[in-house]
Amino acid sequence: MEQRKHWWNGKWGRIARKDVFLRVSGDQWYVEQRAGGADGVSHFFEFPSEDAALDTVRALLTGPDDWRELSVRPPAS
Repeated sequence: MEQRKHWWNGKWGRIARKDVFLRVSGDQWYVEQRAGGADGVSHFFEFPSEDAALDTVRALLTGPDDWRELSVRPPAS
């Protein structure tokens, strides 16, 4: 599975931190919504297209948080 994008709400700490990840594997797209940092609780969504996955990402990024996109390293060749 390849991670394509990562967003973070800009807050530190287990209680406040939230992350959203966009990933792809073959023709399947996945969105992970995580609260609480690396050891937090995640919800996973699966989509048949990138557009459908990005619609969900946009919905998850709405609200009062100051979301920022973090860079993702390109896969090693």
